[in-house]
Amino acid sequence: MTRLPLRTIDDAPAASKELLISAEKRNGFLPNLLRILANAPVALETYLTVSGLNARASLSVAEREVVQLTAAATHGCGFCVAGHTAAAYKQAGLDQGTVEALRNLAHVPNERLEALARFTKAVIATRGAVSDAELEVFKAAGFSDQAALEVVLGVSLATLCNFANNLGGAPLNPQFEPYRWDGARAAAVE
Repeated sequence: MTRLPLRTIDDAPAASKELLISAEKRNGFLPNLLRILANAPVALETYLTVSGLNARASLSVAEREVVQLTAAATHGCGFCVAGHTAAAYKQAGLDQGTVEALRNLAHVPNERLEALARFTKAVIATRGAVSDAELEVFKAAGFSDQAALEVVLGVSLATLCNFANNLGGAPLNPQFEPYRWDGARAAAVE
């Protein structure tokens, strides 16, 4: 159930309208996340800006999707798990075993991606104050200091959209239905 209005281009605040028009052109549809965020134009602008910055990170598309899926499942955001599952398959080329492990917060079969998922969980759990050992395991998997900070960037992006979706109750767009995730409650309480 939606708890905040799902804005349209017609009824959105003036400062959100152009952002929504651009997003609809880019995506071919208007994701309900953006319709929720449109209630606060600065939140929508922040999400779009940080998304663009995150897309320029040194982490690969697959690695960025590992961060996003891990954060979404950890935060219990069914909308974002579904959306990032679609991206993990279509844009990042991740295999089903990896995607299902990420969705379930389980062990990822690829060692490097497992280290990334574990580090992402540690960043979230400790609010960035990961232990020296956690940072060393991450770096031993071939990641740099830059990548560690880019995980924080990805978590910040995920936190904005995960929490906004959880607050607003954004329903899945039909485009994301095939990727529905019902583990939100289980993950949120763990």
